[in-house]
Amino acid sequence: MAPFDHTPPEPTLDEELLRRWHAGDQAAGVELFERHYDTLARFFCNKAHQPEDLIQKTFLACVEHPHRFRGEANASFKTYVVSIANNVLRNYYRDLNGPRNHAALPSTSAADPAASPSAIICEHEEEKLLLAALRSLPLDLQVLLELHYWEGSTMREMANVLGLSMAQVKNGLRKGRLELQKQLARLASSRRVLESTLTQLDDWAAGLRDKSHKAGNGGE
Repeated sequence: MAPFDHTPPEPTLDEELLRRWHAGDQAAGVELFERHYDTLARFFCNKAHQPEDLIQKTFLACVEHPHRFRGEANASFKTYVVSIANNVLRNYYRDLNGPRNHAALPSTSAADPAASPSAIICEHEEEKLLLAALRSLPLDLQVLLELHYWEGSTMREMANVLGLSMAQVKNGLRKGRLELQKQLARLASSRRVLESTLTQLDDWAAGLRDKSHKAGNGGE
């Protein structure tokens, strides 16, 4: 008798779950939702009221248009779903700012009173400063920096998400970092906090990453 094989089965590919979900398999939809919920919670929670509504809209768009995801090697399902989230966010700000504002993300900051997002509970002054500085950036730069610091996205992935060239992503990251430093200096309560934030930026960004998920999850 052959020995019992304890090797766990290979996880189902995202594109297969999407195909099954579109065919009516609700369990496949739930699994896909759970896999990518954290990413979308982080994406929306620092940019909009009621991020849960925008997360739902993103997943509905996925199931309504499954054939738009072709599964190329340089375009994972995570990249695809974040690109949809970016379009959902644009529509959200277009609705807030009026139909004439076609450049919703580049011209708008999440610090605008009308667009104040859900609060992220920060324990440290450096986290509060970094969060305020990110929200003070134009949203196109905020999205780029959060994809870089929070999701570890490559430049190619960011180009796919935002519909930009590699050169535009590179220039956007450079501009975003410079603008972030300016906002940190403008908003810092003390030189000590500013220097701590700048010298340990990756660590404070990682802390905000975790807290943004909790905020998107309703504080759980």
